[in-house]
Amino acid sequence: MPAAALKPKPTRKPLPTQSTAKHPVLLDLPYAPVEKRPLPPGRPREWYVTHNRRLKAMRLAIALLDSGVYMPNQARNDTIRTAAETIGVHPPSDTTCHMVRALMRYSR
Repeated sequence: MPAAALKPKPTRKPLPTQSTAKHPVLLDLPYAPVEKRPLPPGRPREWYVTHNRRLKAMRLAIALLDSGVYMPNQARNDTIRTAAETIGVHPPSDTTCHMVRALMRYSR
């Protein structure tokens, strides 16, 4: 068998992602909000508050990761609140900021 037949064919390189780019990839704005569905009725109010807080924390964690903040110690409250302003959500509370850092910590 000729040596040329053993060489793999060259493949096209994929476009750089946030993790492989030399410079941080900027957020693609504007983001379209996810279509909202009604929440199940009959739960205690605290359940709804916690549910919405988790959704907001996940959105903020994703926005921070997209903007190049990968470690929880890089995500201070002001950084998280700036990301919230960038993606168009109300500024998060200290509790939500803590939850964002926890999500970033446990996703590693």
